[in-house]
Amino acid sequence: MYKNAYISAVAHYVPEKVLTNFDLEKMVDTSGEWIRTRTGIKERRILEDGKATSDMAAEAVKNICKLRGIDPMEIEGIIVATVTPDMFFPSTGNLVQEKSGAKNAWSFDVAAACSGFLYALSIGTQYIKAGTHSKIVVVGADKMSAITNYRDRNTCVLFGDAAGAVLLEPTDDEQIGLIDFMLFSDGSGAEYLKLKAGGSLYPASLETVANDWHFIYQDGKYVFKFAVSKMAEVAVNIIEKHGYSGKDLKLFVPHQANLRIIDATVKRLGIDYDKVMINIEKFGNTTAATIPLALSEAWEQGKLNKNDLVLFATFGGGFTWGSTLLRWAYDK
Repeated sequence: MYKNAYISAVAHYVPEKVLTNFDLEKMVDTSGEWIRTRTGIKERRILEDGKATSDMAAEAVKNICKLRGIDPMEIEGIIVATVTPDMFFPSTGNLVQEKSGAKNAWSFDVAAACSGFLYALSIGTQYIKAGTHSKIVVVGADKMSAITNYRDRNTCVLFGDAAGAVLLEPTDDEQIGLIDFMLFSDGSGAEYLKLKAGGSLYPASLETVANDWHFIYQDGKYVFKFAVSKMAEVAVNIIEKHGYSGKDLKLFVPHQANLRIIDATVKRLGIDYDKVMINIEKFGNTTAATIPLALSEAWEQGKLNKNDLVLFATFGGGFTWGSTLLRWAYDK
């Protein structure tokens, strides 16, 4: 019998510490007004020293289990999207499995920068649709403060720390669940948004540390231009592929990188802002966590009802970009 995958629960975790624009004014040559008008960000959350991406992700998984009313031992697989793993190996997924109590789950990581959650979601969906698994957790989590240079005003204003997660389960109802994915990448963009050192090309050394190669590098203007074009394009293409228009959407959850990028995509879709979930002002760009974090807040705020047509769209380093179309499966 045909089975589709649907999101049966969504949850998130954010650290308590808040880093405001006013705080950043004391650290680098910038102003809160400049940050807000160009990015839409007012504050972001920062994870405490001694804690890592897996700690946030594990809390999100625990919250998923509480919401769904399941034991973590029922989870069969955990896929963690992140570019800030606790360490190269074992995978952050392995650490999340241990910390969340999901001892029966296999686990692994996906690295696709800000698009990582949608990439991981597409993978988890296939396990469900194949009929081999009935409970897969997909997590987007990043401790961006660990790779942010707080002397670089071009990047330090953008990023924050958070984790978001969804539980995927099977359904025989073809009218609900994940409908389609469109995922893309372009490796020629590697030079414009990257973490240069720490891998096999430039292992950690006195030189890499002295040159700040272990921090995010971004060519902001080039990335912005590419992101505006590709995120809007893929958002429109997936809904048109299925015979819909922006007017059919009940909720649009975009990657929260920059409010101007979101504005451009919303304009291209031709939808009203009351259908767009935006929380960038509170959290900044949490990379792989932005979409599940925003989705979780949308659910808490009562913005999702059964049969609602929902769209995700993202863009990230690599370059990577993509969109996901789904029908929400349950009422609050």
